[in-house]
Amino acid sequence: MPQLIQTAVAATVCLSLLPSGFAAAQNAEHRAIVERSKAMVPQPPWQAGDQVGMANTIGAGTWMRCAYHMTRPNAKVYELSHVLTNTMPSSAFSKRLVHDFSPSAMIPGTMHAFNNDGVSGEAGQQGTQFDALGHFGFLDKPWDGKTEKPFGDIKYYSGYMQKDVKPTPTSPLLKLGVENVPPLVTSAVLLDAKAHLGKGQAMKGGALVTAKDIEDMLKAQGLEWRGLLPGDVLYIYTGWSENWQDPDEKKIYYTQGPGISYDAAKYLAEKRVVLVALDNPFTDPVAEGQLQGKAKPPEGTPPGLPFVIHHYNLAVAGIHNIQNASLAKMAADKVWTSCTMILPLRTQGSSGSPVRPVAIGAPE
Repeated sequence: MPQLIQTAVAATVCLSLLPSGFAAAQNAEHRAIVERSKAMVPQPPWQAGDQVGMANTIGAGTWMRCAYHMTRPNAKVYELSHVLTNTMPSSAFSKRLVHDFSPSAMIPGTMHAFNNDGVSGEAGQQGTQFDALGHFGFLDKPWDGKTEKPFGDIKYYSGYMQKDVKPTPTSPLLKLGVENVPPLVTSAVLLDAKAHLGKGQAMKGGALVTAKDIEDMLKAQGLEWRGLLPGDVLYIYTGWSENWQDPDEKKIYYTQGPGISYDAAKYLAEKRVVLVALDNPFTDPVAEGQLQGKAKPPEGTPPGLPFVIHHYNLAVAGIHNIQNASLAKMAADKVWTSCTMILPLRTQGSSGSPVRPVAIGAPE
């Protein structure tokens, strides 16, 4: 396997050294690498008791595809996260993230001075953040909100039950915690929904990105030959991140947002993508007033599952989510395919993590 990856890198480097007129040859090399990688990506079914989900696909095949993008001429590194601050938009579903900066300190009898700081709040669900598979569970029927909460009936990915995952109210996740996530080093596809669906304007709250929209955008961006591959990360730029303000004075960002449709989630599971990330707060579409009970989820949402994308990705398909990605710069440069590296913190038993995804790629 290492020799195959080295061969792919060497071939791409040689192409990058050619003078003008090598674009067609480089494109042919990209296609050849993609084709060779397919046989190197593991396929389901995964082992019983799996805690990794679609991240089982990460390995030599995804690394080979990454190598091509990292060695392209004019490749750039793109930061895909927002800076964490005390004044950024804050989710109503989580405790606010607060950084506390201590005074500078000194050590008696030495020449040392140092600085420390601390943080409180639910860091794994604020800012650009990553969802572990244990973040969402589900019941066989809706809870009525009046009777005793049926915690013992909660089910999770891979058939785990509440007693396996979170047996007591204050226990960490004993299964499906973020520490089980391997380093996600893989190929990524960026789709520009702001351009394709919004016609250059940011998508509105509650607007959907459907399975057909995904296929149409792949075609429009010249990616029909490639499509979405097992082990890919899918980034979708909706333009909603234009509402991300720091300081968050208008407080619009977390009130609503566009998202992917239920049929799109099932489509992505069939393609076996490892993660989907949007520049929105929920991954799910949320219409204006929906969080306050004044609007319904989009048509086609199954009863009792208003956040069906979270449910399906995390608890059924084993696909991770990133919320609040920063994709505008990469979209502006039209970097439709790239190598992405996503490393959530390995906090034992946590349901999510702050994350700093990066992508390395060049305009197509």
